[in-house]
Amino acid sequence: KFTSICKTYDPIQSAYANILVKNKDIAEVRCNVILDDDCSEYMTDFVCTKTNGDLMVRECISIRLLEKPLSMKLMDMSRTYWLRHGVSDWGIVVDAAEE
Repeated sequence: KFTSICKTYDPIQSAYANILVKNKDIAEVRCNVILDDDCSEYMTDFVCTKTNGDLMVRECISIRLLEKPLSMKLMDMSRTYWLRHGVSDWGIVVDAAEE
């Protein structure tokens, strides 16, 4: 399903890549997609084409980093970018909270 070699940078990405491979509703996956326009310093973790042709975007982040100002800025930048490009199925994937 991956259009090229998928290099993951943390366990969250690795685990989610495996989930995407097994998901029968996902036809194709691109990972580490560089955003153009004025967001070129950021890469989206997964851009997936569903079997119905719709796009789905997922960003992976550790739950402990989620509320950090830079993380929030980057997630908002990604969400805004993809919304401007017509993608409404945008979401984040987090690891389980440590107890």
